[in-house]
Amino acid sequence: MTIPERYPYREAHNALDESLLRPLLPIRLSRDERSSVQHDLLDTGATVNVLPYEVGLDLGLSWAAQTQPINLSGNLGQHEARAVILIGQVGQLEPVPLIFAWTRAPGMPLLLGQVNFFAEFDVCFFWARAIFEVSPKV
Repeated sequence: MTIPERYPYREAHNALDESLLRPLLPIRLSRDERSSVQHDLLDTGATVNVLPYEVGLDLGLSWAAQTQPINLSGNLGQHEARAVILIGQVGQLEPVPLIFAWTRAPGMPLLLGQVNFFAEFDVCFFWARAIFEVSPKV
C-alpha cells in the first residue's frame, strides 16, 4: 500500500490582495527532456486541468503544433485552448500522463481538475487542519 503524500495549505492572495489558504500542490510536469516544478491549485470544481500559456512554452510546447482544440467554459470560455499531454509526478508517487487544456488566457493559474488529475489521484482535504493528502487511484 502506498503512503499518501501530505501537503500543507499555502497562503495565496486573491485579486483583492486578501490572504487565503489554498491547496497548492507541488508537482513536476515533464515533456520530452524538459521539466518544471509548479505549485498548482487543486480545483475540484474545474472540469479539466488548465495549463497557462507561459508554462507550456517553458516545457517546449509549440502552439502551432497543437491541433486538438478544447472548448472551455466559464470565465475561460472566450479563450482558445489546445489539448496537450504532459507527465505529472507528485512527490514520490509514480508519474502519470495528465491531459491539459493549454490556454492563452492571461494571468491564469495552473489548475488540476476532474479530467484527469482527480481521475488519477485520490485527494483528501483536511481544511480545519490546513493539510491535504494525495495518493494514487486504487
